[in-house]
Amino acid sequence: MDLLIEQRSGWVRLTLNRPEARNALNTALLAHIAQTLGSLAHNDSCRAVVLTGAEGNFAAGADIAEIEHKTTAQAVTDPRKDHWAAIRAFPKPLIAAVEGYALGGGFELALMADLIVLGATAQLGLPETSLGLIPGAGGGQRLLSLAGRMRATRLVLTGEIIDAATAYEWGIASHVADGPAFPAAAALADRIAQRAPLALAAAKRALVEGAESPLAFATERAGFEALLDTADKAEGLAAFRAKRRPGFIGR
Repeated sequence: MDLLIEQRSGWVRLTLNRPEARNALNTALLAHIAQTLGSLAHNDSCRAVVLTGAEGNFAAGADIAEIEHKTTAQAVTDPRKDHWAAIRAFPKPLIAAVEGYALGGGFELALMADLIVLGATAQLGLPETSLGLIPGAGGGQRLLSLAGRMRATRLVLTGEIIDAATAYEWGIASHVADGPAFPAAAALADRIAQRAPLALAAAKRALVEGAESPLAFATERAGFEALLDTADKAEGLAAFRAKRRPGFIGR
């Protein structure tokens, strides 16, 4: 199972379970997350969800094998867009408990959570430009909203990876733990699950709309799709696989 589901008292833990790939988000896993959250949206015994990753990592990006040969034309009808939209539309509080790597699509998934709890080992970044791409699921826009233009630009343009303390200082995370993230996230979910469900849903809806309505998600996605056909994208992914420095030519 690539997604483990554990019912707790008043909330549910979802664990990304592809440890051999550092829980990279292939299309199947992303679909399972979206479908499960869709079901939990109508489950009265679930008032919040904690999203974690198995064996020390949250999610180390998208699955490179799926992107390597994807074209711009294919991306236009990519089902991943609907999966991302379904995850963001989950009406109940979503908490990301982040350990280890949360990179690329993994970081974008965490940024869709309403609260982010970082463990001591958390490493966050959007390294897509090193592959000849840009974030494709709204990560750049959400980071811009949370951390400000200069910090978002720094991470997106340089591909820099930051630690938990830096992410918390920049306002990217709501909580940082001294050790593992999950115990702190579980305590937070216990607390939230005691609150009024309709009020939580209304508050989340208002906060999301207030934070995200002015963001240029369509521009970011269009840029990602256009880059899929470039020579630089092919070179970036080939270099990643060969563990060498890419030679980009601007085509």
